Amino acid sequence: MLGGQGHYARARAALDVLDRLTTGSSTHSDRILASLSASTRASLLRQSGRHALASTWDGRALAIVGGLPVDPEAACDALTGLAADALGCGRLPLGWRLLGECRTRLGGEGGLWRQEIRIEWVSAELALAGGDFARARRHAERAVELSGKSESVRHRVKSDLLRSAALTGTDPSSAVESAAEVLARCQQYGLLPLAWASSLLIEGVSGGRTSPSAREIGDLIAMRGGSLLPLS
Repeated sequence: MLGGQGHYARARAALDVLDRLTTGSSTHSDRILASLSASTRASLLRQSGRHALASTWDGRALAIVGGLPVDPEAACDALTGLAADALGCGRLPLGWRLLGECRTRLGGEGGLWRQEIRIEWVSAELALAGGDFARARRHAERAVELSGKSESVRHRVKSDLLRSAALTGTDPSSAVESAAEVLARCQQYGLLPLAWASSLLIEGVSGGRTSPSAREIGDLIAMRGGSLLPLS
């Protein structure tokens, strides 16, 4: 939640506490928590554009639960993270393979809505990176459908943002209009990283500036301990 609101310094501090509590423990529950902590650290790095460094933490997260009995939640967090890291490093085929492994581990598991939504998110992002806007929209629409059944505002908002991104290749004006609605919701709920991403989309497609601008939102994130890569 702290990371979703852009409170990166506070999020890292909370993870530091969790890591101290689980370091050296061999119990199943503590190893799951340690893995989820590593995945969360990777997510914070990935949000700042540092995908190669994030992959180190996601790899660690997967290794921590590698020898545990079948428990797909933490492993799938790590695998979808690694897939997103591969995307950020331009390794799209690897990203698709990692998502395939994640789907295999989920199998017929029910109730893991967050993992299922994240698979659709990364699938949409991989499709976008490959220029397949139709496929991206299918995955984004599925994420919207799944998140609509959850109580997580952030998951609903991010799914809508990905649907907006999928529209950029076929209907740019609708993409901007949709992203503007997402930006307003981000501001309403304090979802600063998603507000930044929404603003980037709007400014990149429309050529205009949002209020606040992507750069201004990025500056606020930096004040909260987020170290975003500079805008070009």
